[in-house]
Amino acid sequence: MSHARDLGGGRRPARPFSVRVAGARTSARKRVLAQLAAGTPALPALVVCVVVLSGLADGAGMIWLPLLVAGPALAATTNGPRGVFWAGFLTALLGALLGVRDGVPGRELAAVLAALVTVTLASGLASVLRGRRERVLAAVRSVAETAQHALLKPVPARVGPFQAAVRYSAAAAEARIGGDLYALISTPHGVRLIVGDVRGKGLPAVGTAALVLGVFREAAHDEPDLLAVVERIERSLARNLGHDDFVTAVVAGYPRGGHLEVVNCGHAPPLLVSASGSISAVEPPHPAPPLGLRALAGHTPGLQTLPFADGDQLLLYTDGVTEARDGGRAFYPLAEGLERHVSHEPARTLDALHDELLAHVGGRLHDDAALLLIRKPVAGRAVAPGAGHPGPTAAARASEAKCCS
Repeated sequence: MSHARDLGGGRRPARPFSVRVAGARTSARKRVLAQLAAGTPALPALVVCVVVLSGLADGAGMIWLPLLVAGPALAATTNGPRGVFWAGFLTALLGALLGVRDGVPGRELAAVLAALVTVTLASGLASVLRGRRERVLAAVRSVAETAQHALLKPVPARVGPFQAAVRYSAAAAEARIGGDLYALISTPHGVRLIVGDVRGKGLPAVGTAALVLGVFREAAHDEPDLLAVVERIERSLARNLGHDDFVTAVVAGYPRGGHLEVVNCGHAPPLLVSASGSISAVEPPHPAPPLGLRALAGHTPGLQTLPFADGDQLLLYTDGVTEARDGGRAFYPLAEGLERHVSHEPARTLDALHDELLAHVGGRLHDDAALLLIRKPVAGRAVAPGAGHPGPTAAARASEAKCCS
């Protein structure tokens, strides 16, 4: 008995055939209405209604009838062909009713309706072409993103003895691709990294960035001397770049414990954050030209050796960060931002810097921006998740006290 009740309880009660048919008709009607609502352009319909109401209030329908063409014309900018034709149908229907109500002569009303039909057909064609362009642009974006991801490989959270993080934003919103470059790899000669900026944007700049990164990754493994790595990049660019093309870059290496080597080729100086929290710019002792311009300048880059102890950090970036301007044309103060947000977790530091940078420019960068941060963890000290942010520096505390007062 109980088994039978269990079986029966799992079944739905059978509904009469007439009820099922009515339900199916209601569901089909709801689907049709939903499709019509999705295809109906809201803004053009609103404009048409405003024009019709103006004609009804004024009583002179002929004066307002030509303005109805704004309906299908606006629909072409925001909707597909179906939305355009719905706007045209609504416009023609209301225009005919308005013309008949106000006694517009038949010939004049027919001319206005013919104009509405013509504009609707032209707007429908424009909508079709716009849809094709949007699909092509979407395909280009997909290819560009794939190329960018293949070129700029993700940086792991730990490379050799370093914690690492990177943030990159391309300014070319339509193609989502830029000319900034970065790489961080572990080699038999220690950890080596590069951050650079290619002159120009778009696919030509990406091709140059791919060339630089390819040579760097190969030379970084083969050459024990960091200057030899830079020399190989320079020779490759001299053979492949035009006279006006160049690449600014900082190449760094960590060949032995406690020492960091830096070669700056016309790039913005990295920022060194000591374990105590002090920040200083790593200015090259002898400025060198960008990569690809050595034959014109005649200067060779020099190797700069820095002490790099446990707890120290090095931030490399491109000029899209420091040259980002706010509404008042003020540059983004990267050193001050780093002092505010520096922590024991590079990813957390760069997240805060990147968010502050976007807020500074109002949400959209006008140049490619790359940030790469490495940190030498303190030996024997484990960093607990969420507990890596140190206390505020003296400058941050003073700023906070000033704001609160």
